Amino acid sequence: MAQDLLVDLSALDLNKPVITIEDIRTVIPHRYEMEQLSGIIQFDPEQKIIIGYKDISSDEFWVRGHIPGRPLMPGVLMLEAAAQLCTYYYKKTTNDDRFLGFGGIDKVKFRGKVVPGDKLILIAKNNELRSRRAVFDTQGVVGGKLVFEAVIIGMVV
Repeated sequence: MAQDLLVDLSALDLNKPVITIEDIRTVIPHRYEMEQLSGIIQFDPEQKIIIGYKDISSDEFWVRGHIPGRPLMPGVLMLEAAAQLCTYYYKKTTNDDRFLGFGGIDKVKFRGKVVPGDKLILIAKNNELRSRRAVFDTQGVVGGKLVFEAVIIGMVV
């Protein structure tokens, strides 16, 4: 995957969700510590794009123990947040109520850090959508800079 962003974020209001956390909860079953989306900024199935975000607070469950005094969001949680965004896209475009779980992760690269106080912007572009499988190019952005990229494969389980 290239380092270029999948979308031009400057054209979006990153502080105005079109889908709120309450709406996300009607689709995504994760709760408490595993709820990794705060809102969705753009949902465009015609362009095969969905953009969401996670507000990183100082009371995240990992802050106390993931490098005390210098907390960094674990990469696996960045990928989990992106996967939840992909799941929202899948469920809303297919109207499939089955659970979409990880089928694989490919071409993962971490390029920056995510810390408490950051807004992690998540971008997913759908490449393949079948009844039992979905493939997305994903990216995470903080402060206009790419912090991770990965191909996420979802499988119905």
